[in-house]
Amino acid sequence: MLTQRSDLARLNCGNRRSETTYSRRETVAAQRDPHDGPAVRAFGIALQKMRETAGLSKVDIAAATGYTPQFMGQIETAKNMPSQTFAQDLDTYFKTEGLFLELWKLIKGTHRLRMAPLGFSKYVDLERTADSIRMYETHLISALFQTDEYARAVLGSSMSREAADEAIAKGTERKAIFARRNPPHIFLVVDERALLREVGSPEVVQAQFAHLLEFTERPEVSLQVMPQDTRYCGAFSGSFTILGFDGDPDMVYIESAEMGALIDRPAAVAKCSMRFDLLRGHAYSIAESRAIIERALKTS
Repeated sequence: MLTQRSDLARLNCGNRRSETTYSRRETVAAQRDPHDGPAVRAFGIALQKMRETAGLSKVDIAAATGYTPQFMGQIETAKNMPSQTFAQDLDTYFKTEGLFLELWKLIKGTHRLRMAPLGFSKYVDLERTADSIRMYETHLISALFQTDEYARAVLGSSMSREAADEAIAKGTERKAIFARRNPPHIFLVVDERALLREVGSPEVVQAQFAHLLEFTERPEVSLQVMPQDTRYCGAFSGSFTILGFDGDPDMVYIESAEMGALIDRPAAVAKCSMRFDLLRGHAYSIAESRAIIERALKTS
């Protein structure tokens, strides 16, 4: 952990002096291996090339801007992430008219994309045009059916509040499919243990159950609960989603260990379709499932 100097520094780039002062430095943490994001690496390369072209050392720039030479080295080797303030400081120092700020914006944008599993963005694009969605969820209530408070309780343990807000906003955009003139027919099978799992406060759970009940009243939604004591082995194979399209082949999306995969191989899709039909057969009926959620709402 390196603490960047918080004193105000005047800039001196070559023989040119600037009377600009700098805001307080932040505490930053380096990692042992370089970041693999192209935008992070591009930022470091730009800094190194700019510094070497000016005939300056890391110590020179660090002394002028109030950062440490170690931090400068970490940025150049992509072992640390630049902040917006640092990018603006470099633009002022090198008089680059916003170059480093634009590079920082690229880092921020690609970092948001990397918060989602690989393959997920393509899945979301396809989800918008699907005519049917068949989903089996084993651990949590599906994101399409989550309240914002439930989603925040889920995401809060793995990301910052700002990142969680961004993810929830993206989730709200996905839910626009329910407002379509012809919304997709959604068949959801959710493991009973996902309903029993405590996520957030009792108030959050109660609101989530009430939200689910509202969906059971929609004609395009068929919701079934898989008994927690089921002996059907297919119920233990993990979550998956099948997207159906009018006139085009179905596709399967599977997510595991922060990796997402879209599958379009006919044999694999057919196997998943058969498994989903069997899951529905082993689940409680739609009426029984609604009664289970109603009881859960009363006891939550």
